[in-house]
Amino acid sequence: MAYQIKNFVDNANVKVINEKGPFKVVEYQKDLSVSPNYASMAYFSQEMNVRKRQVVCDVSKGNIVTQKGAMQWTIGKVDATTGLKGVGDFMKKAMRSTVTNESTIKPEYKGNGLLVLEPSYKHILLVNPNEMFNGQMVIDDGLFLACEGTLTHSVIARTNLSSALAGGEGLFNLALSGNGIVALESVVPIEELIQIYLDNDEIRIDGPYALAWSSSLDFRVERSGKTLLGSAASGEGLVNVYRGTGTVLMSPISNNVKFGAGSMSSF
Repeated sequence: MAYQIKNFVDNANVKVINEKGPFKVVEYQKDLSVSPNYASMAYFSQEMNVRKRQVVCDVSKGNIVTQKGAMQWTIGKVDATTGLKGVGDFMKKAMRSTVTNESTIKPEYKGNGLLVLEPSYKHILLVNPNEMFNGQMVIDDGLFLACEGTLTHSVIARTNLSSALAGGEGLFNLALSGNGIVALESVVPIEELIQIYLDNDEIRIDGPYALAWSSSLDFRVERSGKTLLGSAASGEGLVNVYRGTGTVLMSPISNNVKFGAGSMSSF
């Protein structure tokens, strides 16, 4: 390598908190670049583990696919492509973005250098679908940040679309399959996420608390009770049901909570 980087990961204020495959997650232990107006907020945020985090990608270990606009800087010989393989591939990805709220074109970086993504106050989860989800994982909207180019992207539809629409949930979700690492953005750290393993069983969740699940599970939106009267009596109405054999990664709070990036003023 012809380049050198100083005062980044070798900075006492920057700590590598996770590393898998080509990805490193770095965390700023204190926010030292705040104005006096936000100093008090920055202090208590740091005490409560609200810290800036960034993903550093070693592109020499393989191609990296990111969400559109996620790149902050690169160094070395790193080339960005659209990842499109023709008009048919573009149409397929455009249709997928329409139904999943994901960007149509996800940049793909290749070469021999480093790719550093934009900082975020969210927690970064590094997951291998092949290890936790038996080869293919379905993720909730807005969680995808980056992944290895070895993973295949597809769309999974709800089993009963009419109930999903009635429940106010999305009809389609992004699915990732293969052997590789995906980086997800979550408002909840891995220490608070609940891993549920189903063996020909089911779980009912009242709200968007499932972050990811095995594609082998039958995912439906159903009434909480067997009858309309029973649902009304329980006060729950429609619930998300995951049925079969597989894994559900669940958060104790909704991932729709808004977190800013950059300065403290974005809170």
